[in-house]
Amino acid sequence: MDLGQDRPRAEEGDPGAEEGAPGAGARGGPPQEQITPPSHHFSPEERALLYEEAVYTVLHRLGKPEPDHVTEASELLRYLQEAFHVEPEEHQRMLQRVQELEKPTLCLKATVKQAKGILGKDVSGFSDPYCLLGIEQGASTLGDSVGRRRPQKAVVRHAIPEEQTHRTQVITQTLNPVWDETFILEFEDISSSSFHLDMWDLDTVESVRQKLGELTDLHGLRRIFKEARKDKGQDDFLGNVVLRLQDLRCREDQWYPLEPCTETYPDRGQCHLQFQFIHKRRATAASRSQPSYTVHLHLLQQLVSHEVTQHQAGSTSWDGSLSPQAATILFLHATQKDLSDFHQSMAQWLAYSRLYQSLEFPSSCLLHPITSIEYQWIQGRLKAEQREELATSFSSLLAYGLSLIRRFRSVFPLSVSDSPARLQSLLRVLIQMCKMKAFGELCPDSAPLPRLVAEALRTGTVEWFHLKQQHHQPMVQGMLEAGKALLSLVQDITGDLHQCQRTWNRIFHNTLKIDLFSMAFLELQWLVAKRVQDHTAVAVSSPVSPEMGESLFQLYISLKELCQLGPAPSERDGVLALDGFHRWFQPAIPSWLQKTYSVALARVQRAVQMDQLVPLGELTKHSTSAVDLSTCFAQISHTARQLDWPDPEEAFMITVKFVEDTCRLALVYCSLIKARARELATGQKDQGQAANMLCVVVNDMEQLRLVIGKLPAQLAWEALEQRVGAVLEQGQLQNTLHTQLQGALAGLGHEIRTGVRTLAEQLEVGIAKHIQSLLGIRESVLPEDAILPLMKFLEVELCYLNTNLVQENFNSLLTLLWTHTLTVLAEAAASQRSCPPASRRLKVALQNLEICFYAEGCGLPPEALHTATFKALQRDLELQGASTRELIQRYFCSRLQQQAETTTEQLGAVTLKASYHASEQKLRVELLSASSLLPLDSNGSSDPFVQLTLEPRHEFPELAPRETQKHKKDLHPLFDETFEFLVPAEPCQKDGACLLLTVLDHDTLGADDLEGEAFLPLRSVWGLSGTEPGEAPQTRLPLTFPAPNGDLILQLLESRKGDREAQMFVKLRRQRAKQASQHAPRLGR
Repeated sequence: MDLGQDRPRAEEGDPGAEEGAPGAGARGGPPQEQITPPSHHFSPEERALLYEEAVYTVLHRLGKPEPDHVTEASELLRYLQEAFHVEPEEHQRMLQRVQELEKPTLCLKATVKQAKGILGKDVSGFSDPYCLLGIEQGASTLGDSVGRRRPQKAVVRHAIPEEQTHRTQVITQTLNPVWDETFILEFEDISSSSFHLDMWDLDTVESVRQKLGELTDLHGLRRIFKEARKDKGQDDFLGNVVLRLQDLRCREDQWYPLEPCTETYPDRGQCHLQFQFIHKRRATAASRSQPSYTVHLHLLQQLVSHEVTQHQAGSTSWDGSLSPQAATILFLHATQKDLSDFHQSMAQWLAYSRLYQSLEFPSSCLLHPITSIEYQWIQGRLKAEQREELATSFSSLLAYGLSLIRRFRSVFPLSVSDSPARLQSLLRVLIQMCKMKAFGELCPDSAPLPRLVAEALRTGTVEWFHLKQQHHQPMVQGMLEAGKALLSLVQDITGDLHQCQRTWNRIFHNTLKIDLFSMAFLELQWLVAKRVQDHTAVAVSSPVSPEMGESLFQLYISLKELCQLGPAPSERDGVLALDGFHRWFQPAIPSWLQKTYSVALARVQRAVQMDQLVPLGELTKHSTSAVDLSTCFAQISHTARQLDWPDPEEAFMITVKFVEDTCRLALVYCSLIKARARELATGQKDQGQAANMLCVVVNDMEQLRLVIGKLPAQLAWEALEQRVGAVLEQGQLQNTLHTQLQGALAGLGHEIRTGVRTLAEQLEVGIAKHIQSLLGIRESVLPEDAILPLMKFLEVELCYLNTNLVQENFNSLLTLLWTHTLTVLAEAAASQRSCPPASRRLKVALQNLEICFYAEGCGLPPEALHTATFKALQRDLELQGASTRELIQRYFCSRLQQQAETTTEQLGAVTLKASYHASEQKLRVELLSASSLLPLDSNGSSDPFVQLTLEPRHEFPELAPRETQKHKKDLHPLFDETFEFLVPAEPCQKDGACLLLTVLDHDTLGADDLEGEAFLPLRSVWGLSGTEPGEAPQTRLPLTFPAPNGDLILQLLESRKGDREAQMFVKLRRQRAKQASQHAPRLGR
C-alpha cells in the first residue's frame, strides 16, 4: 500500500498508529469517539445496474471523440470489465442484454449564443436578426464536405418541416445580437443528419415617411429603393450555418461563419454556437429509476475507487488524474445525461470526499470540486435532498479531517518524507471548504475551524500521551523498571515536542494561526509532572542505591531538556507544573557525586595499569593514560554541566565537590603514574629506556596540568559567581574554588619540576666533565676544536630530550641546564684568571653554548639566556682571555669613559689646546692653565706641575714623558707652555690612545703628591682627520682620581706574575691609586 497519501498510516512500533486505537480524553477523560467513514462499496445489485448504465453509455456514444479520449469502444468495455471486476462470461451476458435494450432518443442540444459583424439590412444600417434552426434528416446535398456545398437560401424554411423548426427571439436594431437560447433537436441517424441555422432580418411594414426619418446616408437611400421592389413584409436573408452531425464532437463550442446564398456579400459575420449530443428516454434501469445526478455520482465513485486501487497495486500514488478510459466514460455519461457543470462538480465532490475517507489519495484532489462548487453556487439552486446530501458530506469530511488531525503524529509520520506536505494539503482543503458559501449556508452551526482544530490537537496530544505511557508500561513491576519506563516516556515526549517545534508548529501557525507547540507543551508537562513527582517520592524515600541514582540522574537530565523547550518565565501566563522539579531529586545528589568520582577513579586506575609509558606519536608526547584521564575529567565537567543545579547555594557546593574530586584524581594519578614508571623500570638495564619513561611521565603530568587549568571554563565559574553573588560572602568563591585549584596546580608543578630536575641532573654531570676537560687541553689546540666534544654531547642529549619532552617541560629543562652550565663555567673561569689561553677556550665555549641553547629561536629566549651571571661571566672571560697590552688598552678606555662622565671639577681642572699636524706628524699640545687645585701642602697651597705622557706606552714607546715648570704656592697656575710629540697618526686613532695629564704637587723632601689626572682622547684632537686644522679650540678637562676600590683589569694584570710589562704598569697605577687614597679624606672635608 502506498505511503504517500493522507490516509492514516502507522510507524512501526507506534502503539497509537492503528486507525481504531482507543484514545483518552483530556487528562485521562473518556475515550474520543472514532469517526467511521462512509463506505464506498456497492451491493451486487447496485453494481449490476451501474455496469449496465456504463455499457449502455459506451454503446450509444455520439459525436467525434475528444483529442485525449479513447476512440475504441472495445477498449472502454475492457476497462469497465476491470473496474467492475466482471468475469468475461458475465460481461458477455451483460453486453448482450444491453444491446437488446431499446435505443435512446438521440438529441442535439444546440445553444445559439450570439453573433457578430452581421449585415445591416435596414435603412438605419442595422438589422433585426432572428434565427431559424433544425435538423435535416436523410440529407444528401451536403456532399463530402460542408465547405464545398452549393450556396442555398432558406434551407430551414424549405427543407425542414415547420413542426421541427425552432426560432429564436428577434433582437432589434443591432449588428451583434445576443440570444443565449437553447433548443433540443431530435434526430434518428447521425450519419445522415445535418444541423441547419438560417439568420434573417425581420422586416415590418412601414411608411415611406417613417423610412425617410431613419435615413442616415446614401446607402440607406439605396435600401429604400431596393425594398420598394420587394414584396411587403418579406424578411432579408443574413446568412446560414450548415453542419453535418457526424462532424461534431460530443461537445462543441465555436464561432461559425455565416455562409451567403450568393457571392454579393461573402463576409456576413459569425455566429457563436454550442452543441451537445444528449439522450432522452434511456432504457437502462438506473436511468429509469434514479436521478441522472445520482447515477453519475455512483459511476464516478466506482471508477475513481478502481483508479486509486490500481495505483496502490503498482505502489504509486494517485495524483487525482483519471485514466483516459475513465475520463472518456465519465465525460460521455455526463454529456448524454445532460448534467450541468455544477452538478458534475457536486458529484465529484461527493464521490471524492467519500472515497478520501476510506482510500488513500491526496487531499489536494478535493480542491478542484470545492473551487468549482464555490464558483457556481447559487442560493436555493439545489433540491432539499441534495442540500442535505451536500451538508452531510461537509460534516463527514470535517469530522474525518479532524480525526486525522487529532492523530496527526501517527497518520503523518515524519519517517515519510511528504507527511508535512500532506498535512498542509489537508488543512488547506478544510480551510477552503469552511470558507465556501455553500458550507456557511448548509452548516450554519459549525464552530470556527481554528477552534475545532485546536481542540482536536489538544485531545489528540493527551490521547497520544496515554498511548505512549501504555506502550512503555514495564512487564516486570519494580522501581528500576518503572524508572526506565518513565525515562523512555519523557524522552519520547521531548522528541515529539522537538518535532512540533521544528515542523508541525509552522504548518498549523501558517494555516490557522494555532501555536501547536505551546499547546502540546502545556498539556504534556502537566501529565509528566504528576507521574515524575509520584515516582521520585517513592524512589528517594529510602537510601538511594547506585543503580537507582543512575536512573534518577538520567530522568533528571531528560526533564531538564524537556523544560528547556518551554517558554521563558517572563513569557508565561502562569506557573508550570514542572517548575522547581529539581527539588524532587535533591536527596539523590550525594549518590550522583559519589558515582561520578568512583567511575572516574576506576577508569584512571585501569588506564594507568594498562599504560606502557610510550608516547602516542611524534607530535603527541604523552601516553595513553593521559588521554584517558583527560576524557575522565571531560566527563566530570560534562556531568556538572548536565546537572546545572538551579539553586545557587547548592550549585556552589556541588561545584566545590566536583573541583575537589577532580583535584584529588589529579594527585592520585601522579602517584599511580610514578609507581607505574618504577614498576616498568625495575630490572631495566637500558638507562635510555628508563629516561624515556621518565620523559613520558613528566609529559603526562604537564598534560594533566593543562587539563586542570581549564576547569574554571569547563565548570563555568564566572556564570556561577554571578548566580551566587547574592547568597555568598564577598570572595568566598575565590577563596574556595581557586584555592583548591591553585593547590592542585602547585602540587602538579612540584611533581613536574622534580621530574625535570631528575633529567637535568643526569646531564649536568656530563656537562661539568666536558667543561673541566677544556682546562687541560694543550694551548696549541684551537678553542673551536677544543669545545667540539662538549657541543656533540649537548647536541645528542638535547635532541633526544626535545624529541621526548613536550615544549613546556623541555624549556624548563633547558633553563635548569643553562643555570647549571653558567655556574660551572664561572667556577672554571675563576680558577683560570691568570691563564689567558684557558679563558679564551671558556669564552668560545660560552659563545657556542649560548647559540646551542637559543637554537634559532626554538630554545630559550634571549631574556632567559642573558642573565646577570651570564653577563658577568661574559665580561670576565673577555678580560681574562685578553693579552696584557689589550688589558692596558681596555684600562685606558675605561679611564676615558670615566673622564667623559665626569662633569664636576671637585679636584680642579686643566685647560689646553691640542692639534695634530699631519704633514709633520707632530702632536702639538699647548698647556694653558690649571684651576681649583687641591691644597696639598701644610701651608694651604700647592706647588703644582703637569706631567704629559702618551698612553698606552706600548703604542708610543719612543716618546718620553714631558713636564711643565713648577709653580710655587699656586692653586690656579698659568702654565702657557707648548709641547710637541713626533708621532704617526695611526696609533693615535686606536681605542684607548690618549694624552695623560698628571697634575702633581712638588715636594722637595719626599715624593710628589697627586693632584689628579686628566685624559684627552687622541682621536678627538684637531687635525687627526687628515686636514690641517685652523685655530685649535681650548679644552677644559676635570681632574679625576683612580677608582678607590681597585680595578678588575689591574687585578688581572697583577695576577700575571711572570709578565714584566703587566707588573710595571700595575705598579705605576697602584702608586697613583695610593696617592689618590691619601687625599680622599681631605677631599671629603
